[in-house]
Amino acid sequence: MAGLKIGVAPDSFKGNMTAMQVATCIEKGLRKALPTSRVVKVPMADGGDGTAKTIVDATGGRMVRRTVSGPLGKPVKASFGLSGDGQTAVIEMAEASGLALLRPSQRNPMRTTTRGTGELIKHALKLGASHLLVGIGGSATTDGGMGMARALGVRLLDTRGREVPDNGRGLVRVASIDMRGLDARLEAVRVEVACDVDNPLTGPRGAAQVYGPQKGATPEMVAQLDAGLATLAAVIQRDLGKRVLKVPGSGAAGGLGAGLLAFLDGALRPGIDIVIDAVQLAKRLKGCDLVITGEGRMDGQTAFGKTPAGVAGVATSMGLPVIALCGCLGPGVSKVHTIGIDAYFATLERSIDEEEIPVVGPTMLTHCAEQVGRVIAMKGRFNV
Repeated sequence: MAGLKIGVAPDSFKGNMTAMQVATCIEKGLRKALPTSRVVKVPMADGGDGTAKTIVDATGGRMVRRTVSGPLGKPVKASFGLSGDGQTAVIEMAEASGLALLRPSQRNPMRTTTRGTGELIKHALKLGASHLLVGIGGSATTDGGMGMARALGVRLLDTRGREVPDNGRGLVRVASIDMRGLDARLEAVRVEVACDVDNPLTGPRGAAQVYGPQKGATPEMVAQLDAGLATLAAVIQRDLGKRVLKVPGSGAAGGLGAGLLAFLDGALRPGIDIVIDAVQLAKRLKGCDLVITGEGRMDGQTAFGKTPAGVAGVATSMGLPVIALCGCLGPGVSKVHTIGIDAYFATLERSIDEEEIPVVGPTMLTHCAEQVGRVIAMKGRFNV
């Protein structure tokens, strides 16, 4: 089918293939069936794990690796992405302040800090970034963003004017905030926060009560952290004039959502929307005849803010049909038909063990894409 232009915009198949690797497998399969077609690859993400690498791949950028403070203050190696034009830095807080960096016995949100996330931001500023995209999933912390703020020059003080610990233990002791030392480069920087939860800062759905236990908090710690976050919010409102207590998403990442709002004037947005803008998806899909998206597992939740839903939303607004390829299917998957995905296909050809997926998964994905291409090629043989 000569002249067909196909946009390929999948998420990663988490733990197995990056979004670019997925897109490359799909392209390879399509070319076997449609050798004269033009394929436009736009790797995608939804703001979670792998977003930095995805945006780097999509924009021709690079990953930057630095040594920063880990959740307990010990040095760790952490990476962030820098877009092809050098203007956008993509920071995943889990790289520096994530739960996966700690052994179960080390988890204690009274002691953990987001200081390393702030240090990553500082490194991005040194490289001239004027736009920060911050993903805040997978945190080990409940410090309200105090560690991040301190790394960028903010002073959080007790009633005697002494700096409080920048961890969960220090929350309840905060009596005033001094912003005079905030890195001046931030004045010219736009900060967007990828946040896909609507938890407020405190209360039954707040940062401490919902997420504290998985970070190692005992019931007593949860109560202390919840009270401390309320204290921090009150001081922020008084000293900075910002109300963060009940903002949807302010409780994300142990209150880092609130901290980014308060200290860096960040804007909380759905992760997929941020990525769509960052990779200029609509512009890249212009002139396409068809769009193929996908993710590792597709089910009923896909329709609610995940990558294929975002891609389908852009594609359908442009009048383009959408096909999804995924590793496997889950309950409620037919819901994706309501968001603009016209057809979906699972790529696994047989039941396989999890450890086999990285080995045989790419070949199976390529085969599946080829069969989709063969179906597309049949179009001209029907009088419909």
